[in-house]
Amino acid sequence: MTKFLFPLLLGVGLNVQAAEPDQLRQALEQHLPGATIDSIQKSEIPGLYEVAVGPHLYYVSEDGRYLLNGHLIDLSNRTDLTEAKLSKARLASLDEIGEESMIIFAPDEPKHTVSVFTDIDCGYCRKFHSQIDAYLEKGIKVRYLFYPRAGKGSNSYHKAIAVWCSKDRNASLTAAKQGETPEMKSCDHPVDQHMALAEEFGVRGTPMIVTDSGEVLPGFVPPDALAQHLGAQ
Repeated sequence: MTKFLFPLLLGVGLNVQAAEPDQLRQALEQHLPGATIDSIQKSEIPGLYEVAVGPHLYYVSEDGRYLLNGHLIDLSNRTDLTEAKLSKARLASLDEIGEESMIIFAPDEPKHTVSVFTDIDCGYCRKFHSQIDAYLEKGIKVRYLFYPRAGKGSNSYHKAIAVWCSKDRNASLTAAKQGETPEMKSCDHPVDQHMALAEEFGVRGTPMIVTDSGEVLPGFVPPDALAQHLGAQ
């Protein structure tokens, strides 16, 4: 819900007088019903507070009048201060889902872990998975989350559920990525939760990779390139 609320409030006045985090929280919650504010703290800029909402970060003037949606850049050293904090928030959100709600392909001794939002019927997702052994050989642990781009109720959505409900999820996912239609089954599944998190992360295409530092890499990244990038983080 917050995904749709906050981008509409760029520079919108809240028309309240607030000088403390608890007062800012009350003002924001009053004007943004349904939004869950995780934290409010002073930002690097005097007079501007940092507001964390799930994997999102916003800025509010200390009088509670203005809310800004954007990245805070330190021009002196060309550092994106917002992105560094967003990365931590993404990792925290993934931790909340937990590996028990993901399909994992892991080497014996992982050097890095990536979380990949995938669509069974996406061509580049299939290309990514066709090289899964190469990723594992590079020491990269792959944690899959489902994001059927056609949406809830689509064939890709039902395939994702069927894969999750199969006896051997890894084998079933591999077969589905190779074009086989999984035996349609239903059970308790995390697909909707995966999709909601993907929306929060702003996923627009698949695969979308989240590195172990919380960085987002949109699109297909070959094994050698991914290993090199992860090693340079």
